[in-house]
Amino acid sequence: MQKGYTYELTEPMGKHFDNRFKPDLSPKEMLRLGVFGGRYLRDCKSEYPKEWFTKAKLYKEGLPGHDKKLNYFGVDASQPLSVWKKNGWINNQDPRGWFEWYCRYYMGRRSADDERQIKRWVAMRRHIMQIKNNCRVGDELCRPRQRQALLHWAYDSRVL
Repeated sequence: MQKGYTYELTEPMGKHFDNRFKPDLSPKEMLRLGVFGGRYLRDCKSEYPKEWFTKAKLYKEGLPGHDKKLNYFGVDASQPLSVWKKNGWINNQDPRGWFEWYCRYYMGRRSADDERQIKRWVAMRRHIMQIKNNCRVGDELCRPRQRQALLHWAYDSRVL
């Protein structure tokens, strides 16, 4: 957790989500499948439950960058943090972005940023329709970058 930032958990873990927010995957499942090239949460593991990191695909701590081979679909599907900041997608309470927000939301934190982040999550649904319209059911090789991006947002395209 970043210095000077604390938060309260007001809901039980994994419960009482906004009615519009129905992620397919928990943070633990996402980390186990392989997201963000293994880069996320390496330097703040103590904030989250230890079991989230059992079998998590994480890039070596202390090394710069990430490894796309750790992603479930084996492709890059992220933009640099500098792009996120430039586009105003980062809120100071969650400087690592949406996934950090989701991890804390999943754990039970509720904040003023929930509405914005949930709207961003809902907007990702457009990629589901593109996969459904262009890929055969179960063809994980079809549109792997788009599928990896969906995985980064807790959508499970493996079932499409």
